[in-house]
Amino acid sequence: MKKAIGMVEYKTVSSGMRAADTMVKTAEVDIIQADTVCPGKFLVLISGDLSAVKASVEAASAKDPEQLIDSFVLGNPHDSIFSALYGATEIGSPNALGVLETFSAAAAIVAADTAAKTALVDLIELRLARGMCGKSYMLLTGEIAAVQAAIEKAQAGAGEYGMFLDSTVIPNPDPKLWQNIL
Repeated sequence: MKKAIGMVEYKTVSSGMRAADTMVKTAEVDIIQADTVCPGKFLVLISGDLSAVKASVEAASAKDPEQLIDSFVLGNPHDSIFSALYGATEIGSPNALGVLETFSAAAAIVAADTAAKTALVDLIELRLARGMCGKSYMLLTGEIAAVQAAIEKAQAGAGEYGMFLDSTVIPNPDPKLWQNIL
C-alpha cells in the first residue's frame, strides 16, 4: 500500500471530474475511488507518496475552491481504513459499538483514522455519502473504554472543521442489531 491517501469532495460531478484529472496530472498518484455519491457530490480518493498526494490535493483544491466541500491528506493512514471503506472487515466477537456521523465523506475518513489510532478498536464500516444525502458515518467496536476514547477523539477532530453531526456509544448492543451490522 502507498504511504499516503488524500481526498477531495466536490458539490458537482463536473468539478469533481476536473479535480480527478488535475490530481493525476499534478503528481504520480493512483486513484482509489472517483465517483458520484449522494446528493450528486463527487469524491476523488487517491494514494501515493506523501509529497505527491499533498501536491495533488492542493492543486485540485485551488482549481475550484467554490465547489470544494472538504478535503484531507493522511500521511500514514491506519491499515483498517481500507477494509472499512469496502465493508470487508471481519469482526470475531463484537463488544461495544461506536457510531460517528459527519456532514462530509472526507471528515468521516479522517475521524476513522483518528479513532483507530487513538485506542484498540476495530473499524467495522465507513459509509461514504451513499443513500444519506451526503452525510457519512463510521462504525467501530471494542472494549467500552476504548470505544468511548476513540469516539471522543474522532468527534473532536471532525468538530474542529464543523463537520461533526452526531455520535453514540452503545455498551452492549443486542445480537439482533449486530446481525444487521456485521
